[in-house]
Amino acid sequence: MSESKRVSNLYQSIYNGNPWLEVTLADTLKDVTAAQAYKKINPNLNTIWEIVNHLIQWRRNILRRVQGEIITTPDHNYFVPILDSSEPAWEQSLQSLAKSQELWSACLSDFNDADFEKIDHNNNHNFYEDIHGIIQHDVYHLGQIVILKKLL
Repeated sequence: MSESKRVSNLYQSIYNGNPWLEVTLADTLKDVTAAQAYKKINPNLNTIWEIVNHLIQWRRNILRRVQGEIITTPDHNYFVPILDSSEPAWEQSLQSLAKSQELWSACLSDFNDADFEKIDHNNNHNFYEDIHGIIQHDVYHLGQIVILKKLL
């Protein structure tokens, strides 16, 4: 099996597969309502919804980097307040997360393993580090979502 296929399988498992950590983004979020996702547990913590939108934007950021773009990360680091807390807006965020997964799956299905060594000129890491970094980022924030969900 190619390395890109292994990485793709790993990324897919974190989203909706059977990962080693036994928790996935899709399963964790499937029964979260807009009101729950929007709820601020503590003024110093992000909401589930803010974290989901942060994940989506970082997934897009790193995908664009792997596709050769130079990206400027905004000062807010993709943590922005939710302006529309309706159920349809929450469903749109979940659909955007699913779409970002589809885009990564498509990218990795055509990925040449030699390209893992290419340098991301945004941070001087190679694409292997960037791609594993975004997987680690998803897992880190998945843990936060799991905790926030328990506190609801």
